[in-house]
Amino acid sequence: MNEDRAPLVLGIDDLRPLPHTTRLARTSREGVELLLEHRDSYVDELWLDHDLGGEDSIMPVVTLLEEAASQGRPFRIGTVYVHSANPIGAETMVRSLSRWNYRVRRAAA
Repeated sequence: MNEDRAPLVLGIDDLRPLPHTTRLARTSREGVELLLEHRDSYVDELWLDHDLGGEDSIMPVVTLLEEAASQGRPFRIGTVYVHSANPIGAETMVRSLSRWNYRVRRAAA
């Protein structure tokens, strides 16, 4: 990791402003596009909310991360922070991503 560069902090959340993020996506589709855009970058932090409004959820993003890891090419992420107010959704995210050796932390919603 180059110490001269600014940290890359990505967030996916439909409501919260997440002012500390470098880039913010509001839907799962935007989240997938955001991650793919940074596919070859080191992401210092990735902040994820489970419920993204209506029927939308973070699961397409989680699936993208899982598939990349299952193919032996996981995304390079320092820490994934799960900040969902949905306890069941948050636990599913933590369990799914931890299984693929992503460093995951539960943060206050």
